[in-house]
Amino acid sequence: MSWSGHWHGFGPWSGGRDAYGQEMLRRPGAFPSDEQTRVFLASTLPPMQTGHWLLRRDQTAAHLTWTDVADAVDWLKKTHGAHQPADRADGRQAYVGLDTKAAYAEDDLPRGNDVVWVHYTKSSNLVSFAVVCCPHRFHPGIPCPLSPA
Repeated sequence: MSWSGHWHGFGPWSGGRDAYGQEMLRRPGAFPSDEQTRVFLASTLPPMQTGHWLLRRDQTAAHLTWTDVADAVDWLKKTHGAHQPADRADGRQAYVGLDTKAAYAEDDLPRGNDVVWVHYTKSSNLVSFAVVCCPHRFHPGIPCPLSPA
């Protein structure tokens, strides 16, 4: 698979599982001007389909737009470090280690695959953050929200 483009970072979003479960807020409507789409665009909840992040132009930032995969992975690692995963009650690791997650992202992002990291934090909130490929392989009709500098 050949892909050429850049990446946008979104998040982190943090909140309870009840908020995260509000799927209607996580889906755009059928048309750009319908009420469902307006509600979706105003929401900060992570979309059900990662490519739909690109519709949220006002949540795109120049400092979260990269042409170098190492910069995108560095942001994932820093964001992960600022939102430490919860530990299991038995003291064992609840999630795959950061080195494994970063290696996966370094390999997968250049292939045109999005990377989303979601986990429970020590405060029992969910945290979600994503690096989204642009142009998007599965949503090619969504224009780039912010060209890289």
